[in-house]
Amino acid sequence: MSSISSLHALLIDELKDLYHAENQLIKALPKMASAATNSELKAGFSDHLEQTRDHVERLAQAMEILGIKVQGKTCHAMMGLVEEGVEAIELEAPAVLRDAALIGAAQRVEHYEMAAYGTARAFARALGESDVVDLLQATLDEEGETNKQLTEISDVVNAEALSAGDQISANGKTKR
Repeated sequence: MSSISSLHALLIDELKDLYHAENQLIKALPKMASAATNSELKAGFSDHLEQTRDHVERLAQAMEILGIKVQGKTCHAMMGLVEEGVEAIELEAPAVLRDAALIGAAQRVEHYEMAAYGTARAFARALGESDVVDLLQATLDEEGETNKQLTEISDVVNAEALSAGDQISANGKTKR
C-alpha cells in the first residue's frame, strides 16, 4: 500500500493514475471502434482516441510543471472499465445490441474520467498550481463535450437496438 503524506502527494498520485488510465484507453479505443457497427459510434471512438492522445500530452505537461516522472502507477479503476468494454466486444448478441453495450461501457469510462480530472483539478487549485489547473480544466471541458456526444450517439444506438428487438427472436417469432 502506498503512503500519502500531503495534498501535493495526493495530486501526484491522481495525475499518475490518470496518465495510466488514458494510456489504457489509447490501447482499448481502436478495438472498440473496430467492434462497433454503427458508423456514428465508430467515428465517436476514433475521435475519442485522438482526444485521448492530447490528454496524455497535457498530463505529461502537468507532471513536468510539478517536476514529477510519469511512470509508477496502475489505474485499477480504468482496468475494470476497459475489461467491461472487452466484455461488450465479446458479447454474443446481435450487432445493434453489442453497439448498445459498447456505448454503455464508453459512457462509464467518460464519467470516471470526468470525476478523476475534476478531483485532480480541485487538488491543483487548492495547491495554487494555476498552470496545472488550466491544463486539467481544458481536458475536463473536452471530456464534458465527449460525454454530450456519447449521449447523443447513445440515443441513436439505443433506438436502433430497441427497434431491432422487435425483429430479433430465438424462435422465429417477433418478441418485445
